[in-house]
Parts: sequence; structure tokens; C-alpha cells
Amino acid sequence: MSEDLREIRLGTINNRISPLPVNYRTRHSTIPKNRRPTAAIIREIHEQMTTAAALLPTVDFCGTRLSRLLIGGNPFRGYSHVSPELNEEMKAYHTVERVVRTLLRAEECGINCMQSRGDDIVFAMLDAYRNAGGAMHWIAQTASEKPDLFENIREMAARGAIGIYWHGSMTDRMWREGKIDQARDYLKAMRDEGLMVGIACHMPEVLRYIEDEGWDVDFYMVCFYNIAKIDRSSMLAGGRMVEEPFDDCDRDIATCFARETEKPCIAYKILGASRKCGSEEEVRGAFQYAFDHIKDNDVVNVGMYQKHADQVGMNARIVRGILQE
Repeated sequence: MSEDLREIRLGTINNRISPLPVNYRTRHSTIPKNRRPTAAIIREIHEQMTTAAALLPTVDFCGTRLSRLLIGGNPFRGYSHVSPELNEEMKAYHTVERVVRTLLRAEECGINCMQSRGDDIVFAMLDAYRNAGGAMHWIAQTASEKPDLFENIREMAARGAIGIYWHGSMTDRMWREGKIDQARDYLKAMRDEGLMVGIACHMPEVLRYIEDEGWDVDFYMVCFYNIAKIDRSSMLAGGRMVEEPFDDCDRDIATCFARETEKPCIAYKILGASRKCGSEEEVRGAFQYAFDHIKDNDVVNVGMYQKHADQVGMNARIVRGILQE
């Protein structure tokens, strides 16, 4: 490694550990302008970080090497699945600068992919992260409130998503209304963009239907909990927040599907939207269950909230320990 690259890398990592300045664009201000990192140097730093023995194992996921732990975007947008109060707390905490810091921390810990919805707020966060040198992959979810979801798919593709998946709550709704086959038009639009194509759902029977019908999808988003057992339409429409069911018996059904399909899966809500986070031991138990019950080429996606603790570091350490046992 050249001295210039060593200095830049150390400066980069030190800045990542310390609080971000008010203006995140000044992150490399201690490095002379003529020695600030180019795109090539950033890529080299990223390659060195992701091949370090201490970081997370990766798998071939539809042709891309992904860490087996992804970072989810629900906390960034205030979707706690717990309470309106926690939703508001998350929204207030997650300024663009704090999201950038969280993503850079995730990258340090070996996480090489984020998953989030593709709306204007996330676009701003993503742009800021990349402007700060962030190099993680991005798998995007359709933003159901957008008036033109075909345009939304094109937007996400243009912003560098490696894959897009159809929003799980929309899948649930279409299934209930007998309109599930309409989702295929949107999946085709994703395919036309040359991206990995996925679909999410909270109801395992819907994923089995899609599998049996041979839909053109590359991966499934498999929710560990069937929160669609109740009508969530009022919450989705911006009304009152309903109490969602998180029944552990759902996990066996969800993971049975994940093991039976040959297609790779992204397991999500494995921590029950924080309901299994009472202690580090409880968190570890939830991760252990997940990795014991999904395929070796599946990955898990977890939202992480850094306000009160370094959840990113803890989750990465737990996953690393489980997978290296």
C-alpha cells in the first residue's frame, strides 16, 4: 500500500469513528485537496476492507457477493413496527448526517449492502452516503406512495440499485383483492432495467403461489413473522397504528419455504422488529435461529438504530461469531 493511500485510509477511518461534522461534505477536510481520495482509491479501500479476515462472510447472491448480514432502512424512515412514539423518535434522530455515519459504520464492520425503500428522503440519504465515499451495494424496495411505480423503478435503477423488490405490504393487499398477478407487470419493469428482481410478502402462502407459478424472480424477501394476519390497511393509509402480531410459530413456516426454494432469500424481521432485543443473548439467539434455518446462500436483513448503542457493531460481531463457529 502506498504512503498516500495509507494516510488517506487512516484519515478516512478516523473520521468515520469520530462524529460527523455538521456539513458531512467536509469529512475529508484534513487531507490536502491534491491528495483527497479519487474514485479508484475509494474502490481500493473498499476492496481491502471487504477482504479482511475479521469482516463478515459473503455469499454469491444472484451473481453479486453480498455479506450475509445486510443493513435495513426502516429505522431511517421511522418505521419501527412498535409504536407511534418510537416512529417519531427514529425520524427525529435520523438526520442525513447520522444516516451517513451509520452506513459508514456498517461498512467498517463488513456489511456491504443496504436495503431500503426508494423514496425521495432515502435518495437524499443515499446521495450523501456516496458523496462521503460510501461504497455499499443497494437493494431497493418500491415506494408504494409514488403515483407512478414504473417511474419509481426507473428512478431506483438510475441511482445504482443492484436489485429491486416489490413492496411486501402491496403484495399482501393484491393477494387479498385477488389481483396478485398484476404485480408481474412491475417485476417485468425491474427485469427490463437489467436488475435483480425480487418480491416481498408477509404471507408464506403467497410466496409459495409465486414459486409454483414460476414467476420470473431472482430472490424472495421472506418475513419471519406473518404480520398480515390482521388488516393493516388503516396504518398503511396513514391512520392509527395497529398492534401487529409477532408469533414465533410463524418462523418455522417462513424458514421452511426459504429452505425449499432454490432461489436465494433475504430473511427479514428476524428480531421481531426489536421484540427479541431484550439482551445481547436474546439477539444472538434470534440470529442463531435464522442462520440455522435458512440456506447457506441466504442472507439476513436487520434494521439498526445507533442512538442508544452500537447495534451495527454488536450485530456484526454476533453474526461473525455464529458463522465462524
